[in-house]
Amino acid sequence: MAKVGILGGSGLYDLAGMEAVEKRELSTPFGDPSDAYVCGTLGGVEVCFLPRHGVGHRVLPSEINHRANIMGFKMLGVERVISVSAVGSLREDIHPRDLLLPDQYLDRTKHALSHTFFGKGIVAHVGFGEPACSDLRRIIAETAADVLQARSEEDRPALHVGGTYVSMEGPAFSTKAESCFYRTLDCSVIGMTSLPEAKLCREAELCYQAIAMVTDYDCWHESEEAVTVEMVLGHLNANTIFARELLSRVLPRVAGDRHCVCGDALKHALITQADAMPTDTKANLQPIIGKYLA
Repeated sequence: MAKVGILGGSGLYDLAGMEAVEKRELSTPFGDPSDAYVCGTLGGVEVCFLPRHGVGHRVLPSEINHRANIMGFKMLGVERVISVSAVGSLREDIHPRDLLLPDQYLDRTKHALSHTFFGKGIVAHVGFGEPACSDLRRIIAETAADVLQARSEEDRPALHVGGTYVSMEGPAFSTKAESCFYRTLDCSVIGMTSLPEAKLCREAELCYQAIAMVTDYDCWHESEEAVTVEMVLGHLNANTIFARELLSRVLPRVAGDRHCVCGDALKHALITQADAMPTDTKANLQPIIGKYLA
């Protein structure tokens, strides 16, 4: 049975109902993760939970050590990662409190070297045409539909399966010019954290799917108020309640054996010959590339 990692975002700082809980403080070759991993079982499934902004929300999006966070999951034996994060909507039909399961990304960040495990003498180029795990997305979508169907119509946010997530750095929200530009590209939502996670999970051969929880219309919507922290927090509270329910239901469904291609992402991606790899770099990447060097 696969061990599942959960990355909590704004509003989701713990998982209620976990049993046999143990906090694991890890140090990785890429530094320290955002906080201690909370490991245990939920619904009979082994789970490791990490709040990407730290408990108490202490870490800015651009300060998150994504490499350490994902390497920590790899070191703990996680095979699938589900990310929960707050986003702004870029479309009329995607409303605050809706959820979207992105299947594509547009990278507007500026720190690409911190979004890969490779470099320092070892080169790899993973395929990223389909940046999220389609199997994981399908299971989450089916489960979310079940959860939503059980809700009353007035308390039922919409589920959007697929869409492009614009990844920016922040911490300020978009300018109106930026927001309107992304709309011309038919993008769906905008956020500050998911893309680096998706890239690193692919390199670490972990399945990854984001659950993007909509808090606002960004700033393009002429009839809406300007985005404020107060507005975002109000929708965050409602989104967090739904996210907890969804995760408790989805975990038993995603803990089975993997049948996707994520677990072999590096099979044809490593370019550097083993005898040319620097010893230190090779040791640092052992949890990820070790099976290809045996």
